[in-house]
Amino acid sequence: MRRATVTDWITTPVEPRLLRGALDVERTEHGVLPHRLPAWARKQFADPYLAMVETQPSGVRLAFRTRATAIELDVLPTKTVYQGAPVPPDGVYDLVVDGQLIGRASVPGGNTHTIDMATWSAVTRPGPAGTARFAGLPTSVKDIEIWLPQTEITELIALRTDAPVETAPHHGRRVWLHHGSSISHGSTAESPTATWPALAATRGGVELVNLGFGGNALLDPFTARAMRDTPADLISLKVGINLANADLMRLRGFSPAVHGFLDTLREGHPTTPLLVISPVLCPIQEDTPGPVAPDFDAPKPRFRALGDPSDRSSGRLTLTIIRDELSRITAQRSADDPNLHYLDGRSLYGEPDFAELPLPDQLHPDPAGHRRMGERFADWAFGDGGPFAVGGG
Repeated sequence: MRRATVTDWITTPVEPRLLRGALDVERTEHGVLPHRLPAWARKQFADPYLAMVETQPSGVRLAFRTRATAIELDVLPTKTVYQGAPVPPDGVYDLVVDGQLIGRASVPGGNTHTIDMATWSAVTRPGPAGTARFAGLPTSVKDIEIWLPQTEITELIALRTDAPVETAPHHGRRVWLHHGSSISHGSTAESPTATWPALAATRGGVELVNLGFGGNALLDPFTARAMRDTPADLISLKVGINLANADLMRLRGFSPAVHGFLDTLREGHPTTPLLVISPVLCPIQEDTPGPVAPDFDAPKPRFRALGDPSDRSSGRLTLTIIRDELSRITAQRSADDPNLHYLDGRSLYGEPDFAELPLPDQLHPDPAGHRRMGERFADWAFGDGGPFAVGGG
């Protein structure tokens, strides 16, 4: 298709009304920056890694209605590179038209944020902005979504189309608010619509707000309050793996923290279907406490657990202990809260799946694993009798 000339373009300001999946939008010198935690919450932590991952726009997308046949989106990406590891490919922008994925684009260049995993120090090198382009679209009126790369911070500079843009309708779909770790974030998924929550949301016909934060599903009170204050029809909490691999707390602190997080959610969503999901299978952490660290002697990127299994008796957390406690807590609370549900994460990815689709780095599933988890979750949660089924489980 002939690329539209400069005089053909209509520039539409990127405003919050065009964004879905973000809890806040920050004005920058280049444009706007979506955030997945509100500004008040970002003032309550000083961890630069959490600051990075909450800004990576997993599940965030531009949504608009237009007759445009060509779309350009100017962005300034910030790409994360781990020192000593292979340089990851450029992030993917997924184009969804009337609910169907029909195109993908990438933007080279941008800033580079390099992290030394031995010290967790980081350096950012500035780079140029770029453009994601899509062309050859039908001339009919259509609902457009551009899903932003889930692992690249993305400053949105300009949206150009060859026909006017208006706000897309919501179609009355229910909103699913999800919180989890790097697997929920989609750190190893092939694209933003291929993370397991995005796949499940599409299959379940719901609008996703994904608060999956790599390494940071840590029962933080500010995350609970942000979720409490976010409108949602369905809520899920996938918790445990980060607490174990960070060796952040002991069983004595874990149990009250889970209760406190759920109490906070119920302050804002007293009867909303609420699903607690325990960790998927992760053999290195099933019965060995953390912390987890990179295995620098391995021929390819992988992790190992450094804890001593004998320390379980002193309250150090393993995935087995976490699952048992989450099951106990939800069973206890559900006696007075019939809308509270529990799912053992191994039903999404368990021992047979590990044998077929092993975790490449011992922590994260590959793209096929994401697809399997998304399909299984959708069939279980949104299917007949599921906790997220229309009309209730």
